[in-house]
Amino acid sequence: MKGARATPRLAFGSSVSPGDRILPEEMAVALSFNGTTQAVMMATPADLEDFGYGFALTEGIAQPDEVLSVEVEALPKGCDLQIWLKPEAEARLSARRRVMSGPVGCGLCGLDSIDQALREVPVVAPSSFRMTPAQVMAAVAALPGEQRLHDATRAAHCAAFWNGRIVLAREDVGRHNALDKLVGGMLRQGIAAQGVVVLTSRVSTDMVQKVAMLGAPMIIAVSAPTAEAVELAERAGITLIALARPDRFEVFSHSDRLTEGAHVG
Repeated sequence: MKGARATPRLAFGSSVSPGDRILPEEMAVALSFNGTTQAVMMATPADLEDFGYGFALTEGIAQPDEVLSVEVEALPKGCDLQIWLKPEAEARLSARRRVMSGPVGCGLCGLDSIDQALREVPVVAPSSFRMTPAQVMAAVAALPGEQRLHDATRAAHCAAFWNGRIVLAREDVGRHNALDKLVGGMLRQGIAAQGVVVLTSRVSTDMVQKVAMLGAPMIIAVSAPTAEAVELAERAGITLIALARPDRFEVFSHSDRLTEGAHVG
């Protein structure tokens, strides 16, 4: 399986037994824009081109049509995503300076101002997208079928996109990385953002920021949100559903998108 490998271990219980455990891989991934490294993340070495495209959009560095190419350059201790932008994206890149070298769970390390960490995002455009409660629970129930890396390792997050069915999913040891890979995959495959982002993780402010940059009107998460994430989702026009299970869920913002007569798309 790409992004995982067998690792020897000893299992202790009623007896001691040697064997292997499939564990997820992580490597240092540098994200370089027009030749200058902007961030270094620890990430699962899979779907890296998607990672580059998604990171550029969700971090406010470049719009999809401003990304010329993403090239994966192997390094002795990791890899470098060489992301090439149109000249007009250079000013935005300078304004959003980041040096993110740290653990995968850190979504904000390296920001040089509080204003950048708490940046406002575009309000999601109004649309006819609606879901019934039954569809919300169906989307959650479909998520485990997309978690192959998690099933093998029990150590990976998943972000998926549902628009009547799950059309794309990405996994990574980092929840932010999984979402960036999903966004990048959607951009590269031309998948419109009229649907819902389904997450295995908690929902923090930066996760809402990323979904808002994608333009998706709804988030469904199996874990809880922070209070600030709820406030941002309300301002951004995003329906935030959390603590979701195949038989129940809680809605924290813009509940008007839940209806018994749903229209998907």
